[in-house]
Amino acid sequence: MYRLLIIFLVLALATMACGINIDLPGTQLETGPLQTDEIIIPAPDDPEQAVDLSLEFGAGELTLNGGAGDNLLEGEASYNVPDFKPEVDTDFPSVGVTQGDLSIEGIPNFEDDVENEWNLLLGETPVSLEIDAGAYRGNYELGGLSLLNLDITDGASEVDLEFSSPNLVEMNNFSYATGASDVTLRGLANANFEDMTFRSGAGNYELNFSGELVRDANVNIESGISTIQIIIPDGVSAVLDFEGGLTNIDAGEGWVEEGDTYTHAGDGPTITINVTMGAGSLELN
Repeated sequence: MYRLLIIFLVLALATMACGINIDLPGTQLETGPLQTDEIIIPAPDDPEQAVDLSLEFGAGELTLNGGAGDNLLEGEASYNVPDFKPEVDTDFPSVGVTQGDLSIEGIPNFEDDVENEWNLLLGETPVSLEIDAGAYRGNYELGGLSLLNLDITDGASEVDLEFSSPNLVEMNNFSYATGASDVTLRGLANANFEDMTFRSGAGNYELNFSGELVRDANVNIESGISTIQIIIPDGVSAVLDFEGGLTNIDAGEGWVEEGDTYTHAGDGPTITINVTMGAGSLELN
């Protein structure tokens, strides 16, 4: 128990450190005229060939939806910092799109006149998708795609992700790691994953398991000082085990508490959730 409390204190200090003012050298970004680049990556000749697709995005706004038709990926990137020009590396079965070759020493000075926005569409090619982002705004609509794996890592961010319709293939693993952020994940049952891991620092997080649950799913949640809302639809079977420190747990209608285990009655496949929190608030709906 003492070891667990020490871990939570370390997480708390790490989280609070984000608010400490430290004098570090900065980098002033030089802006220029707004440029727009078209990104088109054709799908592999074999429609069943799986692709490892990685997107590396720093600061700005990233929007990703389905609808690329016969292409693996298509869309536009608009930016007014020359070093934000996206670079595409295609070496099937691996494909990467990165946000330029910008070298930043210290803390970048992002003024209001800095613009950087990607609007991308994915096709139905089977893909293991990895997104590595910084402090940004993310908008993801991933329903109706063929995601074999999904791995998202970002910093302080504001993200809205949804599977509005079922994933076309079985997803092996969905991993999300974030810093001090505001993240909403909806339609998670439609992702059709076997295992999901969610790790976060301080922030506000909503994990909504709406959609069509067609097989058992395992979810591991690890968070510091945060507010987490977990939503399980009526009629869906779920079991949640909690381990943590100073956390207020509010179990809504449909949940039965027995010690540190919370059960949501339902039929069919079951969502098994393990939650480890340092402190904050956990709301079960």
